[in-house]
Amino acid sequence: MAEEFARMAFPNESPDYRKARNALLDAEVALRRQTEAVAAMRRALPPGGELPEDLVFERIGANFRPERVKLSELFGEHSTLLLYSYMFGPERDSPCPGCTHLLDCVDGAARHVPQKAALYAVAKSPIARLAAWAQARGWQHLQLLSTAGNDYDARYYGDTAALTPAMRAERGYPESKVSDEPMLNVFVRDGETIRHFWGSELVFAPEDPGQNHRGLDFIDPVWGLLDTTPEGRGMDFFPKVNY
Repeated sequence: MAEEFARMAFPNESPDYRKARNALLDAEVALRRQTEAVAAMRRALPPGGELPEDLVFERIGANFRPERVKLSELFGEHSTLLLYSYMFGPERDSPCPGCTHLLDCVDGAARHVPQKAALYAVAKSPIARLAAWAQARGWQHLQLLSTAGNDYDARYYGDTAALTPAMRAERGYPESKVSDEPMLNVFVRDGETIRHFWGSELVFAPEDPGQNHRGLDFIDPVWGLLDTTPEGRGMDFFPKVNY
């Protein structure tokens, strides 16, 4: 049932176009409300699990030398910390193109998000390799951390180590192989207590037929823009590291 509000009209559009577009607009309004309802459910989650230990990462320090930093220190002045697991382990000759195109976009967002929450990308490669890649890529705002030497990825699904046999079977993962995954985790700090707040578990949910992996599409402007086009995102295009 169409909602009652004034509708737009573009030059020379047909009545059939306007009827279909109005129906689509109603669906878009419903999707907007559903998106906000899901976000409200996320915000209302009960307290998550307490951080088992204060994990230590590596980053490039102010003197351009690697330095060790605890997860608790990553919050800075904020009570919220976002960590995106970048699929760029030492076994890879080049990083995941899907992750890379997303971080190309997040680099711009990383100018703004730290006004509200701490934000980092983490990967298994040594920090010197990650820093060199970020410089070559031209990232100016996104901060990278190395998880080499800690078990963050295994604990918080930055890789497939903790997947159950049932989850491996659903997604077609080999029984024993451990591979990195594009997981986004959010942590919150209350005094001295740090808890896991939310993780992008949709990354590991089976895809619907005819879809590529869509675990973090809601933060990905590339797919959002392509979804507005007549061709859509299709199945024949996937971002590359270089074109």
